[in-house]
Amino acid sequence: MKKLLYFVLAVCAVSTSMFTTTSCNDGETYAEQKNKEKKAIRKFIEDNDFVGPINVIDEAQFYAQDSLTDTTKNQFVLFNDDGIYMQIVRKGGGKTMREMAMEMPDSTVSKVLLCRFLEYDIESADTTNTNIDTPSIVDKMLCKYSQYSRSYTGSFTEGLMLTAYKATVPQGWLKPLDFIRLTRDAGDIAKVRLIVPHSSGTTNASGYVLPFYYEITYQLGR
Repeated sequence: MKKLLYFVLAVCAVSTSMFTTTSCNDGETYAEQKNKEKKAIRKFIEDNDFVGPINVIDEAQFYAQDSLTDTTKNQFVLFNDDGIYMQIVRKGGGKTMREMAMEMPDSTVSKVLLCRFLEYDIESADTTNTNIDTPSIVDKMLCKYSQYSRSYTGSFTEGLMLTAYKATVPQGWLKPLDFIRLTRDAGDIAKVRLIVPHSSGTTNASGYVLPFYYEITYQLGR
């Protein structure tokens, strides 16, 4: 009986060892995926088919420039807390959501935003989603800002991003709302360019550790 027990335990040990080895060899580790992501972003910054070589500035310089990026120098600001790179192409007319919230009794504001965008997978060098050249399609999201928590939340309510990734708006899309102004005037809407690491991206980006490049316009809806 003891011999049978020892045999079963031995088989289990071998099986566990084989399973562990197989699991580890099935794909890259998370650390390897993050390293691959960093290299892909670095390569994109050095050269790309959208804006060419990017001049990265730090937050201190960005704030010293009145929270603006100089497009003539192709500046993108790097935010250290989340690794997002942002270029403000147009600041936009109207007010920021923070300014709107300060005018509200409860210091909170909710707005419908209309977005036209291009989404580009940096690692695979492929445009994965866009509504820029389709006038009949616009992505809508409901965004809320609270002055107390100084935080944004957002839900897609219509459009390609909702179809592809469901309702939750990724943090990368919410990041510019601290700096851009919102208006219904189509001739003065805000536009940004973003490099978004997986940690601030969509569910797909987060799950597969993929960085994405975005061009997005933000227009105030009704």
